[in-house]
Amino acid sequence: MFHNQQSWLATSLGTYLRGQQQQLYDTAVSDIFGFNAVQLGMPDEDLLRNCRMPFMIKSDVNAGAVHCLPTQLPFQTSSIDLLLLPHVLEFSEDPHQTLRDAGRVLVPEGHIVISGFNPLSAWGLKRLTARSKGYPWQGDFFSSLRIRDWLALLDFEIVTLKMGCYALPFQNPSWLNRCICLDGIGNRCWPMMGGIYFIVAKKRVLGMRVIRPDWKKNRFKSLVSVRTQRQPTQQNKNREQDVRRKQAKSEESSDRNTYRRRL
Repeated sequence: MFHNQQSWLATSLGTYLRGQQQQLYDTAVSDIFGFNAVQLGMPDEDLLRNCRMPFMIKSDVNAGAVHCLPTQLPFQTSSIDLLLLPHVLEFSEDPHQTLRDAGRVLVPEGHIVISGFNPLSAWGLKRLTARSKGYPWQGDFFSSLRIRDWLALLDFEIVTLKMGCYALPFQNPSWLNRCICLDGIGNRCWPMMGGIYFIVAKKRVLGMRVIRPDWKKNRFKSLVSVRTQRQPTQQNKNREQDVRRKQAKSEESSDRNTYRRRL
């Protein structure tokens, strides 16, 4: 039984997890830009090594440059561009508060990267059947669907959702090496049953005002720049004919009067 994270990560199973997880973080952080990046948890791992931001720090309860609890981050509101949470939620006293405080410190359009153990996998099954509840089996494993729901309530948009560690969680190195081949076929055959989930989410910006058209005002006249001609109707045609007849009669009477005067 392993009582802490550091001793378990030094085992064969922990080394396998570190290798799989490092590849996921290296790919994700290289495409995220900003100024300030924070890795909260797992201070012995350099998960920000591919990050291009100028300011990067590690933080944990008793290690790193900043010592803090995950539920009370000592950072200003809207000051962090990238926040990593590697296996923090399953060991947090209040995972909801951890995500709320993470959303507070992130800038608009900032990113949060979360990794955790998947309960719907062989790793989750071992947690249920483990005789001794050492690390990491004493933690609360949350499914990726539940994490997505929590993030949606906090106005986060899911950018990436991946799985990893499809090998069976054997501590025996020889048995574990025999299951490494499952990583190649697990992503194709059972993609949602990996031992860990990996989520990249972006903080959405709310409060944009939608400009709606004023339907009460008739703006058709202002949009039309060409004058339209009135279409002739049958009534208008009859009136024009009457006018022409009257004009013809008046011309005939005037001609007759002129002829009589000449005689």
